[in-house]
Amino acid sequence: MFKNDLLNNKRILITGGGTGLGKEMAHHFAAHGANLYICGRRENVLKETATEIESKYKTTVSYQTLDIRASKDVEDYIETIFQEGPLDGLVNNAAGNFISPTKDLSHKGFDAIANIVFHGTFYITHSVGKRWIESNKKGSIINILTTWVWTGSPYVVPSAMSKSGINAMTKSLAAEWGKYGIKINGIAPGPFPTKGAWDRLNPDDNDDGMMNTVPLGRVGEMSEIQNLATFLMADGCDYLTGQTIGLDGGQYLTGGGTFSQLDKLSDQDWENMRKLIRDANNKDKADRS
Repeated sequence: MFKNDLLNNKRILITGGGTGLGKEMAHHFAAHGANLYICGRRENVLKETATEIESKYKTTVSYQTLDIRASKDVEDYIETIFQEGPLDGLVNNAAGNFISPTKDLSHKGFDAIANIVFHGTFYITHSVGKRWIESNKKGSIINILTTWVWTGSPYVVPSAMSKSGINAMTKSLAAEWGKYGIKINGIAPGPFPTKGAWDRLNPDDNDDGMMNTVPLGRVGEMSEIQNLATFLMADGCDYLTGQTIGLDGGQYLTGGGTFSQLDKLSDQDWENMRKLIRDANNKDKADRS
């Protein structure tokens, strides 16, 4: 779809770049010539992804463990990158989410999502953006959002609230930072099955219920989000800024939010879901230790 050198020598940072959509976008950027920085909380998956990409493409991938909730660590990490040379692009992909009736949420559970998505995304964006401004360097930012920023969605209220805040940041900074040559856009994916997200958002593997709400009748293909992200990161569409693009097969147009069908679950169904989600979380914690 694109020339192989479309992103040649661009230096792009992807948060949460070791797994899921972040990993998929990293592969596509590398295939088109970009040099990458990826960060996340699990060193083993970061190392595996970096090795995999470097062995497949003629590019470099630097990886670093980072909890974007820690503002000082974020600032130190971004400073280290810019000492090597300025970034050209940033993808704010790192996130956290799980399904739960809101009445059952603990404040700790709410904070776990809000601190990653809302605070962490701002910390990274601010650290990169201010350095671009100080050095008179143009740049491109992509925020990975959700269609819930337009519709809301039951059972994922912390994420819906936090992603809506980042959608507002996308529009606000596009207006404020446009004069510096910085463009900032969002992608709002619909159902794109990835291991980490699906373990928490569809733990019982019930794809059929979700597909009933998608007019195109299917989940997204990774090449589709890869192509859109690469287009937004490339030169040639610099007049496009402040926009969030829905990539969901028309699902949000059907109304009700992605997880409205969960109203049908019983209390026992929710208890079974919680166990599956806890198991996935415990596995992730074990991977980080």
